[in-house]
Amino acid sequence: MSVPYYTRLERAHLFDLVRAAQPTPPRPRRRQAKQRVRPEVQWTLDAMTGAPAFVSNERLDVLAANQLGRALFSELYAAPARPVNTARFVFLDPRAETTFGDWDRVAGESVAILRSAAGRDPSNRDLSDLVGELATHSEAFRTRWAAHDVRFHNTGVKHFHHPIVGDLHLTYNRLDLAADPGLTLFTYTAEPGSRSEEALKLLGSWAATADAESLRATELS
Repeated sequence: MSVPYYTRLERAHLFDLVRAAQPTPPRPRRRQAKQRVRPEVQWTLDAMTGAPAFVSNERLDVLAANQLGRALFSELYAAPARPVNTARFVFLDPRAETTFGDWDRVAGESVAILRSAAGRDPSNRDLSDLVGELATHSEAFRTRWAAHDVRFHNTGVKHFHHPIVGDLHLTYNRLDLAADPGLTLFTYTAEPGSRSEEALKLLGSWAATADAESLRATELS
C-alpha cells in the first residue's frame, strides 16, 4: 500500500480516539508551536553529572540532554536529523534492537506514550505525521498501534548495550515538568557499587574526552 494511504489511515485512528471519548466534531488539524526548553531546565540537566538525563515532548523528540545523556544515547545522535526522536529510532533504525536489551518493552511503551498523547490532542498534525511515517515503514509499529494500549510506566529498569562500555542496567524515572506542559524529564541511574555504575563512570569519562576533542577540532577549523 502507498505511503499516503497509511498516513491517512493512521490519522483516522487518531480521530477515532477523540470521537470515542466525546461525541463532538474534531477540531481542524494544526501544527504545534515549536517547543523550547527553558535555560533553567538545561542548567538542571547539566548539573546532573552522574546520571544520564534528557527532556522530550509527547512526540518523543529529545529536545535537550546532558552530556551523559547524549553519550548513553549516542546511537540516536549518530543520525543527522534533529531533533532526535526515540520512537523513530526504535522502529526505523536497525541498531535499536542491539541498543535496547529489552527492545520489545521499549517499543510497546513508545507506542503507548504516542497513543496517550494522541488521545489528549488528536488535532496535533506533527504527532499524526509521525504516526503515519512509522505506520508506513514499520510493521512492528502498526501491530502495536492496533492494540490500542496506552499503559506505560513512570519508573522501572531498562537494559542497554552501549558500543563503548557494553551492557548497562539502569533505573529510570519519568517526571512531567509542571511548568512546561507536554515536556517530560527522563533520568537514568545505576545501583551503587554495581558493574553498571562502573560502566556509567567510564561512559562519562569517554563523553568528556570526546566533547573536549570535538571542541578543539572546532577551534582549529
